Parts: sequence; structure tokens; C-alpha cells
Amino acid sequence: MGGPAQPYAEADMTGPRPKSGAEAIKAFVRTLPSAPGVYRMIDEAGAVIYVGKARSLKARVTHYTRPEALEIRLQRMVAATRSMEFVRTETESEALLLEANLIKRLKPRFNILLRDDKSFPYILIATDHEAPQLMMHRGVRRRPGYYFGPFASALAVRRTITALQRAFLLRTCSDSFYKARSRPCMLFQIKRCSAPCTREISLPDYQALVEQARRFLSGKSKSVQQQLVRDMNAASEALDYERAALLRDRLSALALIQSQGDVAAKTVEEADVFAIAQQAGQFCVQVFFFRAYQNWGNHAFRPRADAALSEAEVLEAFLSQFYEDRTPPRLVLLSHPLSEHALFEEALSGRAGARVTLAVPQRGEKRDLVLHALNNAREALGRQLAEGATQRTLLEGVAEQFGLDEAPRRIEVYDNSHISGTNAVGAMIVAGAEGFSKKHYRTYNIRSKDLTPGDDFGMMREVLTRRFSRLAAESDAAAEDDATGMPDWPDVVFIDGGQGQLNAVREVIAELNLPREVIFIGIAKGEERDAGREKFFMEGREPFMLPHRDPVLYYVQRLRDEAHRFAIGTHRARRRKDIARNPLDEIEGVGPARKRALLQHFGSAKAVSRASLADLARIPGVSNQMAQQIYDHFNRSE
Repeated sequence: MGGPAQPYAEADMTGPRPKSGAEAIKAFVRTLPSAPGVYRMIDEAGAVIYVGKARSLKARVTHYTRPEALEIRLQRMVAATRSMEFVRTETESEALLLEANLIKRLKPRFNILLRDDKSFPYILIATDHEAPQLMMHRGVRRRPGYYFGPFASALAVRRTITALQRAFLLRTCSDSFYKARSRPCMLFQIKRCSAPCTREISLPDYQALVEQARRFLSGKSKSVQQQLVRDMNAASEALDYERAALLRDRLSALALIQSQGDVAAKTVEEADVFAIAQQAGQFCVQVFFFRAYQNWGNHAFRPRADAALSEAEVLEAFLSQFYEDRTPPRLVLLSHPLSEHALFEEALSGRAGARVTLAVPQRGEKRDLVLHALNNAREALGRQLAEGATQRTLLEGVAEQFGLDEAPRRIEVYDNSHISGTNAVGAMIVAGAEGFSKKHYRTYNIRSKDLTPGDDFGMMREVLTRRFSRLAAESDAAAEDDATGMPDWPDVVFIDGGQGQLNAVREVIAELNLPREVIFIGIAKGEERDAGREKFFMEGREPFMLPHRDPVLYYVQRLRDEAHRFAIGTHRARRRKDIARNPLDEIEGVGPARKRALLQHFGSAKAVSRASLADLARIPGVSNQMAQQIYDHFNRSE
């Protein structure tokens, strides 16, 4: 892909400040080369507002010096520009990849932005062990092994791994668990692992199973199934009915994997399918993943883009960002042609290290796959618009019922969860124009040691102090998340509690002296905790109730219940973690080997805590000094 990108010397801007964006841009044009590269437009506050790539930096930037010939969106962008930065690259394809990287990192407001970016999971057969492990993997592929994916969801991966365990009996345990086994675990008993850890299967035979799994996931499913059928028939003829039944079950598991996709491909072994739909100024891109002739799921993306842009323009920008940190397959199918088709093929081929073909199919099975993705994109966009309209109506109802000047863009709801003060957590959920925004949910482990167990007022005071003091210190009052359009500051905050909770909130807010006003509303449960009889508390207003069948009341109940669900779920997870924690983990110097030796000798951590100093010192690997340290840990009062 050529040499590394190099910063390009910028024009001398030490003279009088330009009066307009066009003048600022003209000052740079004189010194720009006719070479490929990436440019950044910067506003008066120093923020990057646009990132673009060019085959010729001079020609492209000159284009912006005549704003009267540009569309409205670009005229606004030029008018806001006060400075520019440039990076020269060796090739235009390198500039395309660098542009995508900068857009994802800087999130300029005039670029098309890939929203809801996520790391898709893969299936990994890790080969850095004598008995390769079958596992789910996300992120950078550093571990040696065979990677298969991407899958659209972790659920699809877990379901497939379970079926692969039944089909190929590969281990899914960690290397440390494998090393510690002296007898097979439960998975061997239920015929989901061949137990190489205790040599119930020889390592060469286990490697044969690994090779079968690799071939199956690589698209050689028919040959694998035919081999299993031959082995099953041979076992049956030899009257080895137990082995024949095992092979029959493995064949059934393979059939289950192949039946999971709702759309299979007969002629497309490996491809990503992209289709884009536009309606009411919003865009939706559906991506389907086909590997080994199977549909491994799909995901809907909603890029943020100007409504004046065409579907093809948005798809082109989306594609470069999508593959900025992903390896493309050999075939990419599209619903719309790209204006820079050859450039994209060159750039994606360089990233994949192999030939990548982009196509807009016009007939046959490939065309059917694209049409299926396009229908899904249109349906997803229709559902989004319908839900958005309902959501807007509800937010307008909140504004009307609670006396707000306008519909809130961000609503936060807080709740606490604990058992007699133990494992206390505070939880915050967020909702807005697109419903619940789980990306913005937060949990707070209650840290204060001075709180009386079960002091809900004190816990809420701590949570809100931490939340709003940090928000005031780190966020501009008008800032918003570029990826979702969600403001950083809430317009309305609902507190689970009555007048007492609201008074505690007022004390916190008065001490913090926030830079903008936030409306706080307390929700007290109804008589006998009946839903529908909630009483609301606001500053400067008498406590009141909403009409029993008011949709706004149902909406607020959903908000409160979601906060309650999230708080309880977080509390239970923390409690489970505490229950599972072994007291030996708290002793410095006691690692996995010493811990295993102690537990194998004494049977439990409780027995270790009762052991004498002499007994501890007899354990292999435990020195006299370490024995003293372990003994002191459990006998501090003595």
C-alpha cells in the first residue's frame, strides 16, 4: 500500500486572520501539491469539522474556494472553516483508508458517520496448545489459530459452538482448567467433549477432529458429512453400535448448524452483502454475512448523514469506515454502484492481502441475496420511523404533563439496589428520541464507608454527586454524542422515591452549582405499591398524579421499571462475583498453583483458614514465610 503517510507543510497563517472560510482555504491552496492525501477542515474552536481524501490535494481543495458553486451543506462547511491540515500519502487507496480511520476517530460533524459501530464475534479454533480449544473471539486476531466469521451476534456464535461441540467433541475449557484435570468433566459425560485432557482420546485422534471441524467451517461440509456417514455405516456393520450412535448424533448436530440460517447460498461461499434504504431523511444499511455457503447473520446500521445525500454516496462512505478495522471477504455484494469502484477494490484488496471483488449483481442468486438484504433494510427503517414517531409523541406528552418548555432529548432515571446495605449499587438508565439508549447506561458501586446500611438517601446523594460533578467538569453544557445524537446533559431526571429523595437531590445540586438547569422529578410508588397510582414530586409544584390510562404514565412506569431491572441485575452480578470469590485470592503471593495445592490438600478455603502453621508449611510449594503469611491472613485478631 506504499510508504507511511507523511504530514504536509502547511501554509503560513501568521498574518491577519481571514474574514471567511473561503479566504482561509485559498491561503492553503498555493502551497499544496498535486498528490494524493487527506485533508482536515478545522473551525474557529479548533475542532475538526470535515475529513476528506483526494487524488490531488491541490485540485480538491481548490474546489472549495468557490462556495457559490457548492451545495448548501458544503457551503455551511466552508463558511465554518478557519484552518486546514494535510497528510500526503503514496497512493489514493492509502488515502481512502486513512480518511476512514480519521473519520471514525474524530467524528467530524459534516462527514457521514458510521453509528452503532460494533466488534463482531468470531469462532476461533486456537492452535497454540497440544489440544486446540474451540472458543468465541472478539477484537484483534493475535492468538494463533483458525478464525471463522464474522457472526452477527454473540448468541449465534454460542449456539453454533454448542452444536460444534456435539458434532466434533472439541474442548471449550481454558488452558488452566485443562491442565488441572485428573478425570473428565461433565461435558465428556454428556458427549460434548472428547476429553483430551485425561487422554480419553489420543492427541492424534483429537487433531483429526480439529481438522474435520476446520474443513466443515471452511465450506467443506459435504465431504465431512460423507466421511461421517461412511464411518457410521462401517461401525454399524462391525456391530459397534455405540460408536455408530455417536456418529449419528454428530451428523444430527451438523444438520442443526446448517439449518440455522434463514437464507442459505448455493453458489456464494464467502461474501458480505450490503443494501441501503432511505426514507424521511434517514438511512439504514443492512449487512449480511455469508461464510461456508451459510448465512451467519445480519446487522442493521443507521449512519448519520445529511438528508440531501444520495443512497450511493452514503453507502460509499459507510463501506470505507466499515472495513477500516475489519478484514473483507473475497466478494462484497452491493445494492448501489460506487463512484470509485476500482479504488475501493484496490484498497480492500490491500487490507485483505488477497483479491477482493465488489459487485452490484443484476441477476441470479447474488441478486436475490442483495434484494433480501434491501427488503430487510427497508423494513428496519420503517420500524425505526414508526417507533421514532411514537417516541416523539411520548416525549411531547412528558413535556406537557410535567410543564417543560419543550420535549426532552435526554431523560435519566436513577435507582439503587442492595440487600441490607451489602453489595450496594446505584444505576442510571437513559432514554431519548430513539427509546432506551443502553450505550449510555451507567452503574455506580457505592464507595462511602460512612453510610448506614440501607441508607437510600445517602446512596442516591453519592451517585448524583459523582455523576454531575464529573459531568460538569468534563462536558460542555451543549455537547452531544456524535455517534447517536444524544446530548451529554439530561433535560429531565426521574428519581425513584418521594419528597425525601427529592430533598436529598436538591442538596446535592445546590452544592454543585451546575452550569445548566436540570429538572428533577421524584416518583413515589402508589398505595400498596400499585402501578398506576404513582405520585410525582417536583420543585415549586404540589405532589400530583397522572390520569390512570394516560400513555405518559405508562411510559414513565416503563422508565422506572427499566431502571429497577438494571439496578437489580447489576446488584445480583456483583453479589454472584463476591460469592464466587475465594478467600485465598486475597492473599498476596498465592497464585493458581499454590491455591490448587492448598485446596487439594485441605479440601476447602474454610479448612485452610483453620489449619495450623505447621500443617500449612508441609504443603509442597509453600515456604515457611508463605505459610506464615497465609496463617496471619486468617488469624489477624490473634
